[in-house]
Amino acid sequence: MTERLIPYQPMDLAEPAELVAAIRKRRGGQFINLDRMLLHSIPIAEGWNHFIGEIRNNLSLDPKLRELAMCGVAVLNGAEYEFFHHAPPFKKAGGTEEQVQGLRLIGQPNFPKNLYSPVENDAAELTFQMTRNIKVDPELMKRLQKALGNTDTVELVTVIAAYNMVSRFLIALDVNPEDHPPA
Repeated sequence: MTERLIPYQPMDLAEPAELVAAIRKRRGGQFINLDRMLLHSIPIAEGWNHFIGEIRNNLSLDPKLRELAMCGVAVLNGAEYEFFHHAPPFKKAGGTEEQVQGLRLIGQPNFPKNLYSPVENDAAELTFQMTRNIKVDPELMKRLQKALGNTDTVELVTVIAAYNMVSRFLIALDVNPEDHPPA
């Protein structure tokens, strides 16, 4: 095993106490490796915890669409850590194991569109376009706005944008799933 360029903060980190407590509360008492990397910068960890906490817990957007987008970004960017953490909530929100496996083909010609509803297919396409092309087809945005309304469309776009940030952070700093050591 190679030594990490930037090591994780310790699992038992106690300071700054207020921030550590807030992160642990949002995570159900534990840190994950992402938190342990973020805590190298208190301002980043504070902002991240608040922003991503809002995205994870306080949107009106259907949780299945939120997690579909997060998993899609993970696949498109090669952020296995992100997929590892978001496939279970996708299933909890109503996704199937077959759909989880289908998301691994997002953006490919053999993506199994038949496994998803029309709005889920549009969310997958938006995820692909925002992640790979940045520019989005106006017709796709019109369909999403008609299906979801203004608030949920803005929230879906924000989820995709935010999780592109997350995946880039994870990959650049080689953050790995908690039970999977680096290759």
